[in-house]
Amino acid sequence: MKLKPMAAALLLAALALTASADDTLKKVADSGRIAVAYRESSVPFSYIAGAGKPVGFSVELTNAIVEEVKRRTGKPGLQVDYVPVTSQNRIPLLTNGTVDLECGSTTNNSTRGKDVAFAINHFYTGTRLLAKKTSRISSYADLAGKSVSSTTGTTNAQVMRKYNADNNLNMNIMLAKDHSDAMLLVDADRAVAFAMDDILLFGLMATAKSPGDWEVVGDSLQVEPYACMLRKDDPAFKGLVDGVIGAMMKNGEFERLYARWFTAPIPPNNINLRLPMASQLRENLKNLSDKPAL
Repeated sequence: MKLKPMAAALLLAALALTASADDTLKKVADSGRIAVAYRESSVPFSYIAGAGKPVGFSVELTNAIVEEVKRRTGKPGLQVDYVPVTSQNRIPLLTNGTVDLECGSTTNNSTRGKDVAFAINHFYTGTRLLAKKTSRISSYADLAGKSVSSTTGTTNAQVMRKYNADNNLNMNIMLAKDHSDAMLLVDADRAVAFAMDDILLFGLMATAKSPGDWEVVGDSLQVEPYACMLRKDDPAFKGLVDGVIGAMMKNGEFERLYARWFTAPIPPNNINLRLPMASQLRENLKNLSDKPAL
């Protein structure tokens, strides 16, 4: 069958798009393995709770996506490599191909969207403060002239810098490699509070040696969505990831998973976060939006 020049050009363009769209799935199928990222202390999303593989809400999303990848590629014995990442290196390791998927506690925003793609939003949170009860920190005004910790590579660090400048608080913002390290700065009295997404603060408090010594304080400075992160310009893989999460949101599995990690005892200390689903997330179960924060 002969094609006219215009039709031939359109067909070639479509074939090129298909080839580029299948990059992640082709990479996985050709290599027989998929690399997925996890966090070491993003409780209850992705964290280490003892010996063995990571656990958490986002880890279970990852596992569901991997099962669909196995089905789609026809490789039930696909090797799954779990790769630890930090707030600072998670995007570079995704874009350079070291990992194929990151489901942790990553904010979906328009700045990051220039480098990576995001799946359907699966949580909503905002910046607050974790402090020792003995510190008598109850608001951002109490931080004036004091040291405050946060985590390198997070939107929270940016939010705190802006809040500090806008309100002339003269805070000393100390950045740690990961969330557990930032909390240690407060525990060692090198900082009076740790600024981070409130859900992560509740999770860290729940898994602390003495949870009753800590409290989460201050109003939420902004609302941000979490979403799984994947490489840009890969609509086939994004369609797969969105399809898995969207199906879970529609068939009730997402709500069951949420209850398991946010309203029931979680490892390692069997503490219940007692955090009901936020209205923004419940709305997203209906709309299935991947809309970023500004």
